Amino acid sequence: MTNNITKLTLTETIEALKRKEFSEEELNQAYLSKIDTLNPKLNIFLEIQKKSRGIPAAIKDCILTKGTKTTAGSKILSNFIPPYNATVIDKLSEQGVSVIGKANCDEFTMGSSGENSAFGPTKNPWDLNKVPGGSSSGSAAAVLADLCTFALGTDTGGSIRQPASLCGIVGLKPSYGRVSRYGTIAMASSFDQIGPMTKSVEDAGLVLDWISGEDNYDSNCRKEKFTLQPGRLKAEIKGLKVGVPKEYFGKGLDAGVEKVVKEAIKKLEELGAEVVEVNLPHTEYGIAAYYVLITSEISSNYARYDGIRYGGTRDLFGPEVKRRIMLGTFALSSGYYDDYYAKAAKVRTLIKQDFERVFEKCDVVVGPVSPTVAWNLGEKVTDPLTMYLADVYTVPASIAGIPGISIPCGFSDNLPVGLQILGKYMDEETILNVGEVYEQATNWRKEKPKL
Repeated sequence: MTNNITKLTLTETIEALKRKEFSEEELNQAYLSKIDTLNPKLNIFLEIQKKSRGIPAAIKDCILTKGTKTTAGSKILSNFIPPYNATVIDKLSEQGVSVIGKANCDEFTMGSSGENSAFGPTKNPWDLNKVPGGSSSGSAAAVLADLCTFALGTDTGGSIRQPASLCGIVGLKPSYGRVSRYGTIAMASSFDQIGPMTKSVEDAGLVLDWISGEDNYDSNCRKEKFTLQPGRLKAEIKGLKVGVPKEYFGKGLDAGVEKVVKEAIKKLEELGAEVVEVNLPHTEYGIAAYYVLITSEISSNYARYDGIRYGGTRDLFGPEVKRRIMLGTFALSSGYYDDYYAKAAKVRTLIKQDFERVFEKCDVVVGPVSPTVAWNLGEKVTDPLTMYLADVYTVPASIAGIPGISIPCGFSDNLPVGLQILGKYMDEETILNVGEVYEQATNWRKEKPKL
């Protein structure tokens, strides 16, 4: 049994611990020895807690952990040891969860591939020459390689869902305000959201149950806690209306990915869902509006790195962080504010209204997570625009503040593809339910790379 401990899902691990099949110490030892073997070639963890006790989780390195170095993948914070925990870390420790390691990420969470980390990129466990997606690259790869029971990531424009898709795991972005952001190194405060990256849909619901709920330190955090009753996820979706936006199946979507996603939608239909075509007409403006809005927030958020309050000075920023600060400063400058920021804010409202209209007709919206499977390391680094377009399907839900989940749904070119399920604001239960039904009817989540 001990050899297979690391293959268990979070819920299976908890059950096995209750039955005393192994101790917490054996559990952590099993994971630590696997980390010792695999981390040198995958570059997943920036810090490893050798004395981890409890249920071992990987935490994205932009989430503060008291007494443990937190770098956000940047040289500026290479020696930063936080004096307090992020709220989610305190909530997890109440559930007996311990931090086994801090997972690598794009610098200050800016990126779609993990290649912007100042400490080198994480490799995709399916193919070491491929990116794992970003910015929660280390968290996704850690879950896939069975180096933790689950991980936490952050999603600003797709940074949980996109690496979950490229690695073939479950990644859930909760509704904006569902989970406290206190103690997370902010990128763009009106978008950032912490969420679970897990081995199963049920695990994602359980972690969301643990980390959600009110927090006086975050004024945007909603009081309502997400509660997952045991066996709460209904095992059927008969009569549930699934919206398929025609805008998500056009130019730019890889043919292999399209085929796999359409097969997954057909499967939902076979399982009793009613598929309806819907329109999200402002989707095409999503990426442009998103990059104006987030770079504007970045330029004001990152003024704090002035060499007085924190470690190093701004000359230690990597090229992507510098690029985004400059873009944001330009968009907010007088003379350009109305042309860029004010227009983008209007588009944000229109995208939100698109979803509200669509959700009058259907219960969930489904489509691809990423236009392609994982690409080669180095392939898009010199072309930021192509890299930004990797977020084309994840950004709209972030703009609207609604929940979204990526579920493994097949392979194209021997690399995993994710199905994205989006739900109404604060209705994580329905997307988890649809995901659970699909997961139970297929075997994709059991597929693992031979490491």
